[in-house]
Amino acid sequence: MYFFLTQLTISDIITTSDIVPNMLHMVMNNGSSMSLAECITQLFFFGSSECLECLLLTAMSYDRYVAICLPLHYNSLMNPLLCLKYILISWILGFTVTLVQTINLSKLQFCWSNVIDHFFCEFDPLLKLSCSNIMKIRIIKLISFFLGFLIIVCPFIIVVISYVYIVHTILKIQSFTGRQRAFSTCGSHLAVVSIFYGTLFSNYLIPEKGGSVVHISLPIVYTVVTPLVNPIIYCLRNKDIKKAFTKIKF
Repeated sequence: MYFFLTQLTISDIITTSDIVPNMLHMVMNNGSSMSLAECITQLFFFGSSECLECLLLTAMSYDRYVAICLPLHYNSLMNPLLCLKYILISWILGFTVTLVQTINLSKLQFCWSNVIDHFFCEFDPLLKLSCSNIMKIRIIKLISFFLGFLIIVCPFIIVVISYVYIVHTILKIQSFTGRQRAFSTCGSHLAVVSIFYGTLFSNYLIPEKGGSVVHISLPIVYTVVTPLVNPIIYCLRNKDIKKAFTKIKF
């Protein structure tokens, strides 16, 4: 779990480093500007970190499933080599999927308005500024939908299935203390998954006519709030980290 947490932290650092500095500059100066290449670069690193987080949370859900449902096989199943493979696959898939989207987007022509109604370069707001052929834009949207289903929806389904088995196993535990201990091992991960996927799905499922304020405020949660809350949730619920804090001499 600590191995996966380090990767989750790196993903959060990439997200905040990519989005927050320009967002603060925009707030302080009532707007900001960047070149198209810089905008697409920002989109690439943002998309890569979000895809990476989806895959990492899925790997962590499987880790919790093995820890609770198959505790006697944990050391053999979740060995360091398998964890390393999960991490490498997550990084490669995250960057590859986002690279495909950014390359397709960079081939479009942008000749209408150059003002993005957002606080960073996201895929849909940037795509609306294109004046390329409608059929070409539809193809890119279709590819984006397929990749989004592959990298976001499929991992989410795996997370849900993992927790169905976890809850089923916990409910079969006879003692209240045992159930409480089992729930505590996956409580932090479940909280992070709920915040991340809740805001992510809300942003794309709520109709755009609901108001631009909604579609601007929701991404703030998974680009700023979630990376801020993740370490707090895991630190507050982790006994080892609490003990480490008590040993620190100020």
